[in-house]
Amino acid sequence: MSQVVNDTISAAFTVGVILSVLRFWEEMAKRGVFDPMVNRKLVHISSGLVFILCWPLFSSERQAPYLAAIVVGLHVITMLLIGLGLWKNEATVKSMSRYGDYREFLEGPFYYACALTLSTIVFWRTSPISVAITCNLCAGDGFADIFGRRFGRLKLPYNPNKSFAGSMAMACAGFIASLWYMFYFSLFGYIVASWRLVLGFLVASVVSAVVESLPISTDLDDNLTVPLASFLVGSLVF
Repeated sequence: MSQVVNDTISAAFTVGVILSVLRFWEEMAKRGVFDPMVNRKLVHISSGLVFILCWPLFSSERQAPYLAAIVVGLHVITMLLIGLGLWKNEATVKSMSRYGDYREFLEGPFYYACALTLSTIVFWRTSPISVAITCNLCAGDGFADIFGRRFGRLKLPYNPNKSFAGSMAMACAGFIASLWYMFYFSLFGYIVASWRLVLGFLVASVVSAVVESLPISTDLDDNLTVPLASFLVGSLVF
């Protein structure tokens, strides 16, 4: 079997996995198992992390990252169709939006999918930058919201909309997820685990948490500022 065929099958399989994950959270939202805000963040956390979990299925050929990027590229198109009102999908809107407004899909969810798509194409699995971007965007930002809402009584002096608990949770979750994927990818020889990478991931996660806590992340959307911060820091430390 040619590598192109292998990568095409891998992309199709990954699409199936991601759709299954999204379908699971849609059912959770329908049944009201979790608070809507928590359910939305669980989608946010799991989608990207499950996506890069499937990266070892692909070959080392040139076309592999592009075929992998199609998986989230389809998600970009889906966000546009829903956000523009061209595709009615109440279950998806309920599980992924803050206020049940389909127009939200033109902002956070769209930026989220674009960040993962570009990270896949530009950096792929051999770069720790892709790990930092994905883990800080998905695990870091996701847990920041969950912990911030639950334990965030003590607010940050420069941004009353953010809390110490949320920022600490983001730094810790992004860092731990980055370490997990560093070791995971090192099993396949994509990344060589080292203390230098550990330190780099720590710096990237802390800086991303600080950037997410700034008022500018609320104005621009943290699905834009967090990947950008991870990219800029990663370019310097890796």
